[in-house]
Amino acid sequence: MKIAVNPLQRRQIFGTFHLMQTKIIKIDSDKPDVEKIKEAARLLDSGGLVAFPTETVYGIGCRAQADSLARLDEVKQRIGEKHYTLHIGRKEDVRKYVSGISARAEKLIRKGWPGPISIVFELTRQEIEKVQGILEREVFAYMYKDNSIGIRCPDNSAAAMLIQNTVWPIVAPSANITGREPTTQAQEVLDQFDGQIDLLLDGGPCKYRKGSTVVKIGKNELQILRPGVVSKDELQSLSTINILFVCTGNICRSPIAKGLFQKYLAKNLECKVDRLEEMGYKVDSAGAMAIPGLKASSESVAFCAERGVDISTHRSRPLTGDLLLDCDYVYVMCQAHRQHVVSLRPEAAKQSWLLAEDQEIPDPIGGGEQAYKRSGALIEEAVKKRVAEFLL
Repeated sequence: MKIAVNPLQRRQIFGTFHLMQTKIIKIDSDKPDVEKIKEAARLLDSGGLVAFPTETVYGIGCRAQADSLARLDEVKQRIGEKHYTLHIGRKEDVRKYVSGISARAEKLIRKGWPGPISIVFELTRQEIEKVQGILEREVFAYMYKDNSIGIRCPDNSAAAMLIQNTVWPIVAPSANITGREPTTQAQEVLDQFDGQIDLLLDGGPCKYRKGSTVVKIGKNELQILRPGVVSKDELQSLSTINILFVCTGNICRSPIAKGLFQKYLAKNLECKVDRLEEMGYKVDSAGAMAIPGLKASSESVAFCAERGVDISTHRSRPLTGDLLLDCDYVYVMCQAHRQHVVSLRPEAAKQSWLLAEDQEIPDPIGGGEQAYKRSGALIEEAVKKRVAEFLL
């Protein structure tokens, strides 16, 4: 009688690699034993393969070195060209590998990490050259594809502690043989890899039992590369940048600033103004002492119209603490406005700045056409600089 032998079994039988005994260490994923985690980290740094739980599925940790990655390929029966996602234990570690991060990606990191989101970052040539100096050439080929790299920061205490305690950069693809469903508990890992990996950290079943969402934030869109725990709508909400301009009455300076900012931001994004929210940028304005429902001053409307911007439908509204709640950038015309912002919501101090940096923009109301031109010119110059600050 013939016995069917799959390729992995054949390699084992004929000695490509030898079966070992997989060590199993039980851990508390929420409050892991530091010494147990350090033992696993040392094993990873020495070239071992360590399976561990995350909040999504179990992963197989492997140091980012050519010989270890080749072994990982063999164990997972990796077929064809596939690039591994780098795992980090702290979200700030992303800057070791990506320096130019767009405003949307920054917000997604802030709001979504640690968590079940893998982010694919596009890199400039200078960034690629920098990382090539950190990683071996062969390793670089495993992790970078089409000038981009995928990075994940898991929301699991054991996983985070493990990665933080390693010297080498770590990749951790899902703990399953290629083509099979990802594993979400320790026994499933053993069923596929017993005797082929060095260590299994048994932290019980994973929280979500579903893979992370893989998202790429480019200049023009948020692209889901692989559906997962977090939906596209949730990602859109987590990564939308809220920008608010504040003046006194919300009929002169802040409507001008909003209109011009939308114009130059849309130009930078190569889209129409009415698509900015879809692109992940919400721009608004308010007044520290505004009377609700007033139109923008005729001089403000005329100034913007000369620059191809229509603010004729603007209606004033007062600044409130609730309006500041979700703001990422609050640009004010003078220090008194900033003081008012902070009085309404102290936490907004870190997100509020003078629009023109160290210069206050005077209120043109009642000053005639020339006053509007002077203030408008200051606003336009400042807006161009602010738009340029966003890495898009």
